[in-house]
Amino acid sequence: MRKDWKNALYSYVNQFNRTEIDYRQPADQVVVTDLDHLMRKSNRMHMLKEWYQARESTPLRNETRTKLLRTREGEGEVVVDLEFQTRRIYEKRHIAHVEERLEQERITLNKDGDTWIITRIEQNIPERHPEERRTEKEEIVSHPEQQTSEHIPSIPLLNTDVLGMSKSWRAKPYARERAVQYADQWWNGNNPEFLAFEVDCTNYISQCLVAGGGPIHYTGKRETGWWYRGMVNNQEAWSYSWAVANALNNYLNHSDSYLQAVPVERPSDLQLGDVISYDWDGDGRYQHSAIVTAFDAGGMPLVNAHTTNSRHRYWDYRDSNAHTERTQYRFFHIMDWF
Repeated sequence: MRKDWKNALYSYVNQFNRTEIDYRQPADQVVVTDLDHLMRKSNRMHMLKEWYQARESTPLRNETRTKLLRTREGEGEVVVDLEFQTRRIYEKRHIAHVEERLEQERITLNKDGDTWIITRIEQNIPERHPEERRTEKEEIVSHPEQQTSEHIPSIPLLNTDVLGMSKSWRAKPYARERAVQYADQWWNGNNPEFLAFEVDCTNYISQCLVAGGGPIHYTGKRETGWWYRGMVNNQEAWSYSWAVANALNNYLNHSDSYLQAVPVERPSDLQLGDVISYDWDGDGRYQHSAIVTAFDAGGMPLVNAHTTNSRHRYWDYRDSNAHTERTQYRFFHIMDWF
């Protein structure tokens, strides 16, 4: 029987699902000739085995649903964009934990006689390159001491009623449970009241903080404060700290009013609703943000995030393709009162 390309793709998806928890080579392995992918996969399987052992955890099963996003068929070649929705169940100290995430791959299949083989697998790692639209103003966010009046744009006044802000400046508590509830509600979707970004991790975290009562710090300057208004007269109207991971990291690290945080040394020092910043390359520029939404049986934080949509993911992201051995973290404990 002639082998259809969809059968080869189906076999690959089954293989993808199985190797997330079973590190043995499957007997019905589809032919993959992408050597770079095979090396990445080998390293990943070895890493996952050591990673679970270090966490004193045991993977139980993995469930993967796929969505065909795009298909381009040519003569003897098919290119497919796939979305994987993965649900991983693992055990730690006799307690089962569930982690969910969305990832994407672009798969190229070529016909070889009567057989379809996979010749290329490209992984989409959007959180590694979050700042697609870099500007001079954004650079200043990393160096606030360089700010001058010539970089201050004119922005209309903030509509406090739309954002639900209190006009009273009395101290109020950070409602951590509400921040977590919001994070779980929208982990795999976008609140239509807000704009969705192609790289959405920090926009999502900012929304979670607001849901917990985080006070908007409106300055009218995109380089300072922490605020959002959406699009005004076809122009972007939000601070860089609202939507750019490195800018939010700097804001939390230096803010002495409004939304405040205290850096802590260990992930175990974090509480629900706290924030982790990720610097994949260890160069001091943070590229990803996540919020603590649960803890595993050993008291280590589990996080939610966008861009690669994730729910209750283990905090260190060692199983992410964005992670490198140079990765650095910054742990922010959001203050209990604003």
